[in-house]
Amino acid sequence: MTARTETGIAEPDRRIDDRQAQVWACLQAVTDPELDESVVELNFVTRADVDPMNRVHIEFRLPTYWCAANFSFLMADDMRHAVSALDWVEGVDVVLGEHMFADKINAGLARGLSFQETFGAEADGSLDELRRTFLVKAFQRRQVALLNHLTGTGLAPATIVSLTLAELRCLPVDDEGEKLVRRYLERRAVVGPMRADAPAFIDAEGARLKADGLGRYVSALRRVGVNAEFNSALCRGLLSVRFDLETPFVPRSRTALPSPGTPTIADATPPVANVHASQG
Repeated sequence: MTARTETGIAEPDRRIDDRQAQVWACLQAVTDPELDESVVELNFVTRADVDPMNRVHIEFRLPTYWCAANFSFLMADDMRHAVSALDWVEGVDVVLGEHMFADKINAGLARGLSFQETFGAEADGSLDELRRTFLVKAFQRRQVALLNHLTGTGLAPATIVSLTLAELRCLPVDDEGEKLVRRYLERRAVVGPMRADAPAFIDAEGARLKADGLGRYVSALRRVGVNAEFNSALCRGLLSVRFDLETPFVPRSRTALPSPGTPTIADATPPVANVHASQG
């Protein structure tokens, strides 16, 4: 007989529930590479289950059937790596549904192949280079948000640019400021070392920001955030129109025939890796 706790929940069930919660926590930290938002918050992930053999089964979808293959593969790969970091996980299956390259991407993921190995000559550019490009953009958006907040609290530009990482971590800020500092520090390592005495605020090339040019620097980067906000709203709108977000997602059968007029791989005009992310 299965032992039960005082709450009446079987111990194996509690363990699976706990582990499933850990999986969702890992997925929460995975972001859409362009939007810098959690794939969970964006409603991309539709399933994240743990079986009795400690294998994790993840299913996800994207706003359109034509979302760029490289972005789709990148998110799937990031989910797999994030969840695989849990010490009890014996394997991770990630399945993309309702996508023009779903069969090819899912086959590559199942075999543990890289994007280049999966798409061969169709792949254009390195997935690692793509990931870094968008990590830098995410760093810039988070930096601008934090700089605007600190300026709004009355800190002088000279004080802000003189801060070290250690001083930034100890800076007295409100709850919103604390959140912005935390998010900024998550991406700060992309552009420079994280030594305690390193400058807190540097540009994408690693140079310390200057007080007399801080306003111009922030203004120049604001358009990065504006574009991301527009694309985020677009993606959320497309997803809500395409799917009923109130009911569980059922991936299309691999053998299902496309409806009339549905593009096939051969119909795709852009290269696999060059379809812009805002389409997804």
